[in-house]
Amino acid sequence: MKNATTIPAQGTSVHFSGHETFPLRQMWLKKLFDQALDGGRIKKSSLTDAKAIAEFGVGKNMVASIRHWALACGVMVEDGDSFRIRNIAKEILTDGGLDPYAENPSTAWLAHWQLAGRGDRSTTWYWLFNHVTAPTFTRLELEEPLARYARERDPKHRLSTSTISRDLETCLRSYAPRAAGGSPEDFAEPLLGELGLLQEVHKGQYAFRRGPKASLHDGVFAYALVDFWNRAAKGQSSLAFETIAYGEGAPGRVFKLDEESIAQRLISLSDFTKRRLEWTDSAGLRQVHRKELSKEDIKDLIRRAYD
Repeated sequence: MKNATTIPAQGTSVHFSGHETFPLRQMWLKKLFDQALDGGRIKKSSLTDAKAIAEFGVGKNMVASIRHWALACGVMVEDGDSFRIRNIAKEILTDGGLDPYAENPSTAWLAHWQLAGRGDRSTTWYWLFNHVTAPTFTRLELEEPLARYARERDPKHRLSTSTISRDLETCLRSYAPRAAGGSPEDFAEPLLGELGLLQEVHKGQYAFRRGPKASLHDGVFAYALVDFWNRAAKGQSSLAFETIAYGEGAPGRVFKLDEESIAQRLISLSDFTKRRLEWTDSAGLRQVHRKELSKEDIKDLIRRAYD
């Protein structure tokens, strides 16, 4: 059976704003979650009126940024005149939940997957981790290729160079924070900075850190694999190693894993998933076979990442 190598285009929309140039901070998702009423709903108006903004204890622009990150990371979805907190986010962020204060690396890895693996409201994140292959790069070198990608995705969308530049700067600082200078807010560690995916090798010059990721739990890797599979090759019962390692939007690419690390994780998935995902290597054909996983099974992969 032929394996897919890329995810079908998820519409043509592109998204380059909303964060107000603030990288996602560790406590922000919890700060927003605590505004939810019983039933896990947040009135849209409660994130724009002055009284509600005062309750957040941060400025208006920062509240807008927190709202953006909660949507982009899949913590909540729009639902009429409200935002609805997703059930798995409730399990993670509720007091006494799996990780209410976002201290567990699995929370940061899940946020990264939503931003760079799905990219529904984070085009730059998706593009950077799936399309940039240069060993080192500067923000300036990325601007034109990213603008070209945006035009190809959505020819009608008019983007200024400054918008692209600000989005790239925010994205890079999300993973490799400024070493010095700037405001106290610049010193607050971004949630994604702990993942070690990107480093500033010289001033203004960046490189991906490829290789094994010790803090990436098998539960998050398995969840990402199933999520990718459901979108890229839903009807297929097997997926080739090359697709998992190098396909656009695939865990190997998005998590910047080397081949050996990917193979080791895939081999261990059989026991971890009770043979629902099973690795085979026969006559040089390396692939993973899958059995049906329910929505609850998939959520359970995330829960186990917090064991």
